[in-house]
Amino acid sequence: MAGEGKTGKTKVLQEETRIFEPPKELVENSNVMKYMKKKGIKTEKELRETCSKNYIEFWDEMAKEYVDWFEPYSKVMDDSDMPYFKWFTGGLVNMTHNAVDRHAKGAKKDKIAYIWVPEPTDQATQKITYGELAKEVNKFANGLKSLGVKKGDRVSLYMPMIPQLPIAMLAIAKIGAIHSIVFSGFSAKGFGDRVKDCEAKVAITTDGFYRRGKPMPLKANADEAIADAPSVEHLIVFKRTGIDVNWKEGRDIWWHDLVKGKPEECEAEKLDPEHRLFILYTSGTTGKPKGIEHAQGGYCVGPAQTLHWVFDLKEDDVWWCTADIGWITGHSYIVYGPLCLGVTGIMYEGSPDFPDFGRWWKLIQDHKVTVLYTAPTAIRMFMKQGAEWPAKYDLSSLRLLGSVGEPINPEAWMWYREHIGGGKLQIMDTWWQTETGTFICSPLPITPLKPGSCTFPLPGFNTTIYDELGNEVPLGEGGNIVNETPWPSMLRAFYGDKERYHKEYWEMYWETPKRGTYLAGDKATRDKDGYFWIQGRIDDVLSVAGHRIANAEVESAIVAHPNAAEAAVIGKPDEIKGESIVAFVILNVGVDPSPELSKDVITHVRKTLGPVAAPTEVHFVNDLPKTRSGKIMRRVVKAKALGNPTGDTSALANPEAVEGIPLIV
Repeated sequence: MAGEGKTGKTKVLQEETRIFEPPKELVENSNVMKYMKKKGIKTEKELRETCSKNYIEFWDEMAKEYVDWFEPYSKVMDDSDMPYFKWFTGGLVNMTHNAVDRHAKGAKKDKIAYIWVPEPTDQATQKITYGELAKEVNKFANGLKSLGVKKGDRVSLYMPMIPQLPIAMLAIAKIGAIHSIVFSGFSAKGFGDRVKDCEAKVAITTDGFYRRGKPMPLKANADEAIADAPSVEHLIVFKRTGIDVNWKEGRDIWWHDLVKGKPEECEAEKLDPEHRLFILYTSGTTGKPKGIEHAQGGYCVGPAQTLHWVFDLKEDDVWWCTADIGWITGHSYIVYGPLCLGVTGIMYEGSPDFPDFGRWWKLIQDHKVTVLYTAPTAIRMFMKQGAEWPAKYDLSSLRLLGSVGEPINPEAWMWYREHIGGGKLQIMDTWWQTETGTFICSPLPITPLKPGSCTFPLPGFNTTIYDELGNEVPLGEGGNIVNETPWPSMLRAFYGDKERYHKEYWEMYWETPKRGTYLAGDKATRDKDGYFWIQGRIDDVLSVAGHRIANAEVESAIVAHPNAAEAAVIGKPDEIKGESIVAFVILNVGVDPSPELSKDVITHVRKTLGPVAAPTEVHFVNDLPKTRSGKIMRRVVKAKALGNPTGDTSALANPEAVEGIPLIV
């Protein structure tokens, strides 16, 4: 299974042979099948190939189908200044008009937009109609205008999962300002760095939030963050918990005071499609967060269209994406995509295990959720606790499942299907990024599934796998995921850092015939049937005796062991082999660590992937350091295990886990 080091290829060590065909009823009634029939397209392969080959015509059609334009555009895509692609030139548009106004003034005025479930069990669920949402958005938009916020100004948000977060986003977008959301679990420094970088004029936060049912402070962090941010003129504070806060007169203003007496009507700004909708910061390899810019026009198209096709949303569906709005998944698939489609969505404020591990399943039962989109990290957490929790609840309302955030290992995929999907529901395993704005590789409801594979590039995307020299790799091998053509919801720039934008995403294949090719930064392989298997970041590849092995593949094999819940593997310098593989493993509840179990895990990987991928050491740990979105931070694990500085850990959800990683040198 040796890789070809000079071109950066990796080979598939283990091939998944199980295939799960979609139910006939799902296929026949799917949104995508209706499109195929309308176009006379006979097969899924023809659909994907035809739409991608004619991608400009395809996105033109989708833009007209899913978006209301104030003024029609004259050109679909402009590539005259690569890689600064422009979409829908000459048009005028507004995201909030598409997400809220057109529904509130039409037949969906009284339809529920959000069912908001607070974490404390003694607080009432809220149901907010599109008409009510429009009024709240307009009042807050008028409030922002009264503070002098205008088109192009940046507004930073630091808020928990409460309805005021999407209300604020939509109000900012409506007046042509630009929002920059920072996940409320980040430290004061993390928020402050981002506020200062985007030069926010106004910041928005809450007095506090609830964690495991108890009120926790948040404004104090915001105060610290903006203390040395001269651009911030006002801090708007929503009263969520009622806890005491410090107050700076002249700067701080309560949300309820800001909107008091404000008109319930506010005209949407008619914006150039390239006008920025938001800046969202994502981790960079240099340690400095990069502010990724997304544009109004493309974002009106991408999230709505991909959500409609991939998750097959219908008028009576209840959609639940369990992400936090602070991440791209929440931007695209809690706020903009679902609202543009006019569907009903769930927002849950808190922890999946409060007051117990039945909270999510009770919520699905109580609100008759039909489509669930969650992360492999959550699925593995529930696996660890046992199937008895979901078994207590009626999950029969569910008709489709989804996965997001990282590759889902086949073991977790099967558990998800069996215990949440009743052994029959299809799982839409999506691969995409903050940079892409929407799903890129994903099944459709008509796609035969392989556990752990995100299947194929979606229609309209020319996504493939290159080696380091810009050659497309053959089936059965792997390399760098690339997009050969642009797409509407793509990133437009880094805020204030043009050079870095070009270097990170476009430079690698710039001086080749492939100029204009987007380098995703992730690696994947394609099996003999063309199915994509995501292997993680480009730098997450082990080199063992000349063999290139994806960390994710070894971790997946470990988690397939009946006693293993989660795993992280790293490379340890080895004089002979270059690297040896060291595994850090969290065991299932009730399983005790032992030398025998360690040997058994190694044997299991050896049998599953072959001797080259077998760890030389297995260490059992209580926890692994993770980001707030649930991704295991291998970089931090490796640094701690090898005795190197771990760097900034403020973005970790559980920084205490770092201390539990043993030194291995």
